[in-house]
Amino acid sequence: MNVVDSCGWLEYFSDGPNAEKFFSPIQKTSTLIVPTLSMYEVFKVALREKGEDSALQAVAVMKQGKEVGLSSNLAILAARTSFDLKMPMADAIILTTARFYQATLWTQDDDFAGISDVNYFTKPSNKKAQA
Repeated sequence: MNVVDSCGWLEYFSDGPNAEKFFSPIQKTSTLIVPTLSMYEVFKVALREKGEDSALQAVAVMKQGKEVGLSSNLAILAARTSFDLKMPMADAIILTTARFYQATLWTQDDDFAGISDVNYFTKPSNKKAQA
């Protein structure tokens, strides 16, 4: 099972430098868990940057996986994860969802570096050469 973090989805949809690293888990929809929180985050960014049609298309792709909402059980477990790892709420919900489903989390978010069962990829530098 796999969970792709919101930043991984956004990298994939924008065909960024790390897009190919997220291709495999996203394409294997039978083993893809998609937290509704990720849908929220991806829709919001796509709406802001590309418009509503692109945002709706992104969510349609995401819905090909197994959609998982935030239940009270996941919320409590995520709060514990957030407390234990001193992690922001959204990251804790995503990580807890992956752990609950015994899934590997795929991300390029620095908050997940060094955590077990996480495939973390460093973001390429966006620094431009100065003239």
